[in-house]
Amino acid sequence: MTEGRAVVVGGSFAGLTTALLLREQGFQVDVFERTPTYLDGRGGGIVLQPDTVRWIVERPHPFSLEEVSIGSTCTRYLGPGNTIAFEEPAAWRFSSWTTLYRILLDDFGTRDYHLGESAVGVGQDADSAEVRFLSGRRERADLVVFADGISSVGRRRLQPDVRPRYAGYVGWRGTVLEREVSVETADLIHDATVYTVVPGSHMCAYPIPAVDGGLARGDRQLNYVWYRNVAEGPALDEMVTDLRGVPAPVSVHPGQVQQRYVDEMRAEAAELLPPASAELVKRTEQPYIQVVLDIGVERMSHGRVALVGDAAFAARPHAAAGTAKAASDAWALAVALAEAPDVPTALARWEPDRLALGRDLLSRVAAMGSRSQVTDTWDPADPALHFGLYGPDR
Repeated sequence: MTEGRAVVVGGSFAGLTTALLLREQGFQVDVFERTPTYLDGRGGGIVLQPDTVRWIVERPHPFSLEEVSIGSTCTRYLGPGNTIAFEEPAAWRFSSWTTLYRILLDDFGTRDYHLGESAVGVGQDADSAEVRFLSGRRERADLVVFADGISSVGRRRLQPDVRPRYAGYVGWRGTVLEREVSVETADLIHDATVYTVVPGSHMCAYPIPAVDGGLARGDRQLNYVWYRNVAEGPALDEMVTDLRGVPAPVSVHPGQVQQRYVDEMRAEAAELLPPASAELVKRTEQPYIQVVLDIGVERMSHGRVALVGDAAFAARPHAAAGTAKAASDAWALAVALAEAPDVPTALARWEPDRLALGRDLLSRVAAMGSRSQVTDTWDPADPALHFGLYGPDR
């Protein structure tokens, strides 16, 4: 399949990666993003696994990977009083969601990137698929890809029985400018993935580029996620009601978290965490809440319609594999389309390996989360707890 039209729903990392690869296969590609403005400035840190950066590494760019990311030398666990409880070599690179989004959008361009278009429905016949939008717009194409994330319209329309499953905890997330923390805290985090593990909870932190792309010491950001158990039901519902009084079942955005919860979180950080970890929490101006969910579909292909990334499998963040899984889905889709005589055949061939990988990832991150949030059996030396899309054996 080397020509035709493709519609990609969702203009984030998954959607743009997919769109760029489909364009290389000869498709005329249009991306439809529901937000009315570009997504610049959203999201926090990203661990750069090989699939995540494959587009940047394998296609010509006027910069190197080192110019858009920060390297680490080790994984470091902090104990009481900022003592180093465990440390091992670990060479990862970190970037920010904003940095990668800007690169991909620059590569795709804005001519065929349509803002303010919310998909509400999808249908198809033997010859094409159609996406219907809230604006009344209808778009027909040979191929439709839903890359619209954890709240995917495509998944809800095609597999309405699939429901997110709450993991039993939330992630408090935030970023702090490196120059705004103490020298001791900055020194502990600047070259490392830093973990803190306490009973029923853990935090992961690492450096990422500043919003303006700055990589120099002092100019960067320190990014973290702190996992806290919250009972499902009224306690969770109350916590994730934002300042407008609107329930936020996926995430409560920066500036929308009720202040009493922010105050409680800061007080508990000072009580429970080592000083460096607690300082990150204390100095975050607008922390936000990610509700930790498991989502897994039974199908990723429906005739001429595909689900990729979080639209198909939304995995807990412990393996830092969300963007890697989305990119891997997109690259595999491009290969399948290049080898098959038509879109439905390509999607049918593409699907089995994608489903197997998604299910494996969901299983692994659920086990990781249980060991820190439930059973208190997290072992820093266990490779099963390391980052990675494919697990410790691959």
